[in-house]
Amino acid sequence: MTASGPRSNPGPDAPRPPRAGDAPLVTTKVPARLDRLPWSGWHWMIVVGLGTVWILDGLEVTVVGNIASRLSEPGSGLPITDAQVTGMAAALYVTGACAGALFFGWLTDRYGRKKLFLITLGVYLVATALTAVSFSVWWFFLFRFLTGFGIGGEYAAINSAIDELIPSRYRGRVDIVINGSFWLGAVGGSLLSVLMLNTRFFPADIGWRLTFAFGVVLGLAILLVRRHVPESPRWMFIHGRAEGAEELVGAIERRVEEERGVTLPEPSEAITIRPRKSTGFVDIARTLFRAYPRRAVLGLALFIGQAFLYNAITFGFGSILVTFFAVPSGNTGYYFAVIAGGNFLGPLLLCRLFDTLGRRPMIAGTYVLSGVLLFVTAWMFDRGWLNAATMTACWCVVLFFASAGASSAYLTASEVFPMETRALAIAFFYAIGTAAGGISGPLIFAELTRSGVVGDTALAFCIGASLMVASGLVAAFLAVPAERRSLEDIAEPLSARAAVDAP
Repeated sequence: MTASGPRSNPGPDAPRPPRAGDAPLVTTKVPARLDRLPWSGWHWMIVVGLGTVWILDGLEVTVVGNIASRLSEPGSGLPITDAQVTGMAAALYVTGACAGALFFGWLTDRYGRKKLFLITLGVYLVATALTAVSFSVWWFFLFRFLTGFGIGGEYAAINSAIDELIPSRYRGRVDIVINGSFWLGAVGGSLLSVLMLNTRFFPADIGWRLTFAFGVVLGLAILLVRRHVPESPRWMFIHGRAEGAEELVGAIERRVEEERGVTLPEPSEAITIRPRKSTGFVDIARTLFRAYPRRAVLGLALFIGQAFLYNAITFGFGSILVTFFAVPSGNTGYYFAVIAGGNFLGPLLLCRLFDTLGRRPMIAGTYVLSGVLLFVTAWMFDRGWLNAATMTACWCVVLFFASAGASSAYLTASEVFPMETRALAIAFFYAIGTAAGGISGPLIFAELTRSGVVGDTALAFCIGASLMVASGLVAAFLAVPAERRSLEDIAEPLSARAAVDAP
């Protein structure tokens, strides 16, 4: 009790009162200054340096799906079966991505975005290079896991950094397109596999190795650009580096003003926070599930639905073409390049609507519509009405909408939780959702398609469609209207809540 009388019970979710030794309060306009910036060449540098990692992921996943039949052929250099590549190797890659997301997500919130998006890219490069020199099945499996480990860490570090650096009025469209750029890598991986698997150019035991080596070359080029991407000023001021954050934003503003030939208006909104060095797992869990339970359910639903559909199809589409339509293994890349192109066009053409029409109608609409279209595709496939070309056309239409929806899952997880939990929140929902859908999807698809029974594969399609529709319905009720709002307005930082209790 104090001279002013007893304080009311703050409730179980309130921040703890300040203690002796706590960092002094900091008032800053850094978030408002970043959000009011016009689009500039500096923002393009961020997009290229950080966003292009999804091209690498698309290349990785697609290459494995397209080389599955070649790896299982005699003379490939590996005694491995088609089902092991599309089933076990795919599941290990996704398992590694889940583990990497959680491990590196925690480190990203603790030690900063920049350190971790350099480290995770390095892990990917080393693991991919060692995959290319696989001499046994266990080696191939091990480094597929470690490649996924690096990619999973990228998801947490990159999405959090992008959302914290891109102005609020552009955040939705930029995030959707960047996540959708996975499919540019898929197009490249498909066409690359067609060339590398052509035995007229490369021996059967060399071509598939060169496809992985190409990923290393692309990753090195991205690393050169990424070195110039700065730390997130938002992360800096929350972690006691307010002076450095102010200097960094000042330098960005001067660059933008010089490039655009304008004088930036003075931002009016300020935020007061109590800096902290780290946030414990208990605080993070309390925040996700006690302060924002509806948002937690939303994140899980979106990730599980898209993870099952996409991991199953990307790893298994080549096998479906070979098994049911007698497409030569060396030609599956042409078909996959077509559906990959449709996947990229979805986010590219629909992205602006996430910032204008709004998050809720677009997230729910893309999920439900893609699920319904997939039900129609499964029905036509089961009736025997499709061939390789028309099956590919159907998947193009389905995935045009599904791709934008899947990208919105990453956008949602990265913008609806407080700053201090952002990277680990992305990692958590990605890991849990992907573990539930991304590991089971390839295993179920591999088992059902291996039977060679049309009805079994149609059933797998229907499972994926059901999950997408269910996720869309959850979004219709729970999606957050985050369009054109600052991150701090969508979810107040924990350090700002702590500042309220300051004496």
